[in-house]
Amino acid sequence: MHAKIPATRRNRSWAATKRAHFPATARVLEPVPAESAPTKDHFMRREGLEFAGIHLIADFWGASGLADVAIMEQALRDAVEAAQATLLHVHLHHFGDGAGVSGVAVLAESHISVHTWPERDFAAFDIFMCGDSRPHEALRVLSNVFTPQRTEIVEELRGKIPSPLSDA
Repeated sequence: MHAKIPATRRNRSWAATKRAHFPATARVLEPVPAESAPTKDHFMRREGLEFAGIHLIADFWGASGLADVAIMEQALRDAVEAAQATLLHVHLHHFGDGAGVSGVAVLAESHISVHTWPERDFAAFDIFMCGDSRPHEALRVLSNVFTPQRTEIVEELRGKIPSPLSDA
């Protein structure tokens, strides 16, 4: 359920919204006007389907190195490179000595996020990519780095465009 936005906030200009919600030092990207937006939408095509991107949800059980933020950052960077994606930013938070790491690699093609529970040897990765990127290669790199004993992978095709013959 979405909260109702008061009329005073709903009618704000982008500049007023930006001033109200972001400190002056924050880097905020301006919206791209529709007429200047690139025409290539970076949708993917596979086996006759057209869709926004591939979303891999990966659970690693019996994994190692999950409390080391330096290993995590390098693993994310290597995964992005293997996927032939474009890294925009990595942000990781370490919850303390021996504790987990949460974070995200923000990509031009979307993201790779991670949450780890080293006390349970468990990591949850979320890999979503569009365009010509190769998310399965990113998953391969992460698996090689963290060496899980067991993995559970779910693949979703996001933003599927229904074919003219289907009811979807």
